[in-house]
Amino acid sequence: SVPQMLAMMVDLEEDEDWANADELADDDFDSNAVAGESALDRMACGLGGKLVLPMIKEHIMQMLQNPDWKYRHAGLMALSAIGEGCHQQMEGILNEIVNFVLLFLQDPHPRVRYAACNAVGQMATDFAPGFQKKFHEKASRALLQTMEDQGSQRVQAHAAAALINFTEDCPKSLLIPYLDNLVKHLHSIMVIKLQELIQKGTKLVLEQVVTSIASVADTVEEKFVPYYDLFMPSLKHIVENAVQKELRLLRGKTIECISLIGLAVGKEKFMQDASDVMQLLLKTQTDFSDLEDDDPQISYMISAWARMCKILGKEFQQYLPVVMGPLMKTASIKPEVALLDTQDMENMSDDDGWEFVSIGDQQSFGIKTAGLEEKATACQMLVCYAKELKEGFVEYTEQVVKLMVPLLKFYFHDDILLRNSTSMPLLLECARVRGPEYLTQMWHFMCDALIKAIGTEPESDVLSEIMHSFAKCVDVMGDGCLNNEHFEELGGILKEKLEEHFKNQELRQVKRQDEDYDEQVEESLQDEDDSDVYILTKVSDILHSIFSSYKEKVLPWFERLLPLIVNLICPHRPWPDRQWGLCIFDDVVEHCSPASFKYAEYFLRPMLESVCDSSPEVRQAAAYGVGVIAQFGGDSYRPVCPEALPLLVRVIQSPDAKAKENVNATENCISAIGKIMKFKPDCINVEEVLPHWLSWLPLHEDKEEAVHTFNYLCDLLESNNPIVLGPNNSNLPRILGIIADGEIHEAIKHEDPCTKRLANVVRQVQTSGGLWTECISQLNADQQAAIQELLNSA
Repeated sequence: SVPQMLAMMVDLEEDEDWANADELADDDFDSNAVAGESALDRMACGLGGKLVLPMIKEHIMQMLQNPDWKYRHAGLMALSAIGEGCHQQMEGILNEIVNFVLLFLQDPHPRVRYAACNAVGQMATDFAPGFQKKFHEKASRALLQTMEDQGSQRVQAHAAAALINFTEDCPKSLLIPYLDNLVKHLHSIMVIKLQELIQKGTKLVLEQVVTSIASVADTVEEKFVPYYDLFMPSLKHIVENAVQKELRLLRGKTIECISLIGLAVGKEKFMQDASDVMQLLLKTQTDFSDLEDDDPQISYMISAWARMCKILGKEFQQYLPVVMGPLMKTASIKPEVALLDTQDMENMSDDDGWEFVSIGDQQSFGIKTAGLEEKATACQMLVCYAKELKEGFVEYTEQVVKLMVPLLKFYFHDDILLRNSTSMPLLLECARVRGPEYLTQMWHFMCDALIKAIGTEPESDVLSEIMHSFAKCVDVMGDGCLNNEHFEELGGILKEKLEEHFKNQELRQVKRQDEDYDEQVEESLQDEDDSDVYILTKVSDILHSIFSSYKEKVLPWFERLLPLIVNLICPHRPWPDRQWGLCIFDDVVEHCSPASFKYAEYFLRPMLESVCDSSPEVRQAAAYGVGVIAQFGGDSYRPVCPEALPLLVRVIQSPDAKAKENVNATENCISAIGKIMKFKPDCINVEEVLPHWLSWLPLHEDKEEAVHTFNYLCDLLESNNPIVLGPNNSNLPRILGIIADGEIHEAIKHEDPCTKRLANVVRQVQTSGGLWTECISQLNADQQAAIQELLNSA
C-alpha cells in the first residue's frame, strides 16, 4: 500500500500561476496528493515507525533524487507526513534528514522549495524542542533566506509559516542570540510586502509574516521591547486601513499580532498605544453585527480582547459592556445535528463541515462542526475574564453560569467541556463579592451537574479537569456545601472510579501475557496506565478538598472507600498507587486528627516502611505523612516520632539524596524532622538532632516545606537557642548564609510573613557592629546581594 500512497502523492498538476497565487485554491486541500499524504500519516501513526520507516525510507530517498519535480515534492511531503508516527526512529537519524531537507530550499522548482519549507515546519513541531536545540542556527538562517525568495509568493509565505512552527516551540534562551537578525529580516520583508499590498493588493505573504512577528514576540517576551516601535505603527496602520472583505484574515492576524506583542512587552511599554488599539478594537466590535458568521476576524478579536484584559487588568472592566454581547453570542452557538440513515449521509457527506459517527447498522449521528472552534475560544475567553477581573466580572456571573452549566453535557467538543469545567470555581470566586446567599444559589445550580459529569464523562482528559474543578469549588465553598444526597452520589462515583482503576490494571497485566505483546503494545498500555493514574490524582484532589472543608465529620462517609484506599498502599502495588494512597492518608491525618488514629492500624506501618522506599515519589508522600503526624496527630501518635527519625536520617544522608529526582523526597524528610522537633520535642533528643538539621538547610525545591523550616529556624533564633547560635554566636555567619541561599532560590515568597521574620533576624545582627562585618565577610557576592534584597523587600 505504501507505493500506492506515494503514487497518489505524485499526482500533481502543472500550474504556471501556482507560485504567485494570492489565494489558496480549494483543490490544495482536496486532491489525490493530499489524500495520499493523509493516508500515509494515519498508517505511520497506526503501525508505528519500527514497521513503517524501513518500508518507506528507500522509496523517499529515490524520489528525492528524481529529476521530475513532482517526485521530489512528493518525497518531501511524505517525510513531513510520517514524522509523528515514526518519531522515535527518525530522531536517531534527524541530523542527516535535516541537512538533506535544507538543501531542497534551494531547489530550482518553487513547489519543491515549498515542500521543503513544509518538511522543516513539520519537523520543528514533531521533534520540538530537540529540533530547535540542535538545528536553531541552520534552520532559522535557511528559512529567513527562503522568505526573501521574491520569485514565489507561495514559497515565501510557507517559509514564514515554517518559521512560526520553529519559534512557537523554541526555548527563549535559544532565540535571543538571533533576535536582532531575525527581527531585521522580518521587518524588511514586512515593509516590502506592505508596499506590495498597497500597489498590487497581494496579501498572502504579509498574513504569514505578521503571524511570524507575533510568534517571535510571544517567545522572547520582554526582550521584544527594543523592537516594539519598529513594528507597532505599521501594524496599527494595517488594522485601520485593511477594511475590504478580502483583507479580513490579514486584519484578524494583525489584531492578534498587536495583542501578543502587547502581552510580551508588558503594560508599561504598551500603554502608549493601548488607548488607540482599544479604539480600533471597539470600532470593529461595534461593526460586529455587520460581520458574517464565518468572518475570520471574530475569533481573532475574541482572543485579542482576552489578551487586552490580561495586559490592562482591572482597567479592562470598563470595556466589558461592549465585549460581552458578541462573546456570549459566540459561546451560545448551537451546532446543527442530525440522525441519518446511510443513504442520506452519503448525500450529505460532501456538504462542508459535517462529521459523522456510526451508531448502528444503518444509522449515523451527524454534527455540523462549523462554529465549534469559535464556541470553544469564546468559552476560553469567558474563563479568562473571570480569572483576571474576579469581582469586576460579577455582573456577568449569573448569565455565564446559566450558559456554562448545561454545556457540561456538551459531548461534541472536548475543548468546550474543558473550558466550562475550568470556569466553575473562577465564577464562584467572582460571585463571592455579592454575599453568601448569592454564592450558595450559584453553587446549587452547578453542584449537581458537576457530580453527574464526574459520573458520566467518558474522556479521561475532560473527566480529570471536571474532577479538579469540582475539588476547587469545594475549596471555595467549604463546610456545608454538600448535602447527604451529594455525598451519597459522590461516594458511589469515587468508589466506582477506584474499582475501575484496579480492574484496568488487571486487564493490562493479562494483555502483557498475550502472545501479541511487544514494545508497541507496552507503549499503549503505558499510556492507558498514565491516564488511569491521572484520574487517581484527581480522586485524591477531591478527597483533599472534602477533608480540609469537613474535617473529622466526614470520616463515617470516607469508610466506604477505606478498603480501596488501603489496597492502594499494599507493598505489591505499583509506586503511583502507593504514592497517592499515602497522600490520601496524609490528608486524613492532617485534617481529621486526633480522630484519624482509629485508622492507624491500616496505614501507619506501610507509611513508616515507605520512608525508605526505592521510589522517590513514595518516599516524599511517606515523609510528608510523618511531618503531619508530628504536627497534627495528637498524643496517640507519639511513638511514631522516635521510630521514624532514623529512617528519615537514612534518606537524608544517602549519597544521592540531592540528585534531581530525589531532592523533593529528601527535603520532605528534613522538614519532617523539623516538625518532630517543633511539635513533639519530648519524643526525641532535640539537642543531639538540631546541629545535624541545621547542616541540611536550606530547602529550596519544595517551597511549602521551605516555609515550615524557615519558620522553625526563626522560632529558634528569636528564642536565642544556644545550639543554633553556637558559642559566642559563632554559627551566625552560617545562619545568614542559609537565609541568603533561601532568598537566592526564591524559597519563600516576599509576601509571606516568614520573610519579615527573617529580615528582622538579619537586622538584629546588623546592630551588632563587628559581628555583622564578620558575618557579611564570609558571604559571597550573590549571598550579600540576596541579603540586601531581603531587607529591601521586608
